Amino acid sequence: MRPPQPSQDTSPLVRPYTVTGGRTRPVQPGLDMISTVVATRTPRDLPGLQPEQVAIINLCQRAISVAEVAAHLDLPLSVVKVLIGDLVAEGAILARAPVPVADLPEMNVLQAVLDGIRRI
Repeated sequence: MRPPQPSQDTSPLVRPYTVTGGRTRPVQPGLDMISTVVATRTPRDLPGLQPEQVAIINLCQRAISVAEVAAHLDLPLSVVKVLIGDLVAEGAILARAPVPVADLPEMNVLQAVLDGIRRI
């Protein structure tokens, strides 16, 4: 019995490399998988985009996390981070880091604000 031959189709490995131009790190520092991104422009405003970049901008018409973009496009997170970083650098997308837990207001402060609004 012959051992199975490796597949000749290398596209899943080669494609992400070509999409990012061989880069593995985004130009935008601090881009995290739970960062929120939203488009500021449409694909029509930016000629010469790759199909993946057009898809990212279309997905980002409403705020969405980097991880969700990767899941929708079925691309590795590292590839999506590089592409989003490029779009942020071009001003086509805004990225916002997640709010640290320490910066969230405490429940008693929120309750006091709500009580004050109810008194008005």
